[in-house]
Amino acid sequence: MKKKLAIGGIIIVLLVIAFIFIRVKTKSHSPEETVRFKDGTLKIDVYYNRPYKKGREIFGKLVPFGKTWRTGANETTTFETNQDLTFGNNILKAGKYSLWSVPGEKTWQVIFNSEIPYWGVNFDGEAQRNTPADVLIQEVPVVRHDKMFEQFTISVEKVAEGAELVFIWDKTLVVVPFTVK
Repeated sequence: MKKKLAIGGIIIVLLVIAFIFIRVKTKSHSPEETVRFKDGTLKIDVYYNRPYKKGREIFGKLVPFGKTWRTGANETTTFETNQDLTFGNNILKAGKYSLWSVPGEKTWQVIFNSEIPYWGVNFDGEAQRNTPADVLIQEVPVVRHDKMFEQFTISVEKVAEGAELVFIWDKTLVVVPFTVK
């Protein structure tokens, strides 16, 4: 009995070490980032992992057109707001959401979902987005940029008429305007 417990303990320790190694190794290739935006009483936090281009063809290849993307790497990207926001004609209630996108050549769907799966993809690399839990889908145009951006970047920027959620990677720029409700 003691021998079985010792073997079980050793297996558990090895699994924990392997998990920590894998987590540290993947984070070095796509480091985590938290974007903090504050304007008056409005607070927004976006947590995501920032992959690099590394000479790869990104949109249409690494990130296929027409398929759900976790909008980053390693883990599910999250978006948290302390106030209700208006995206187009849609209202996003204050709270924490997983943030997904469906990239296209001319437009992207940016999706806020009430479920936050830990990893964001299954073992086959398919997004773990639960579509019935989508709370807001906003379609926005893609802007092609002359400058190439090596690392995927999300930002929240203040503009005269509200704010913008911005995605930049490779030569692609996507801007999602919103206002405080």
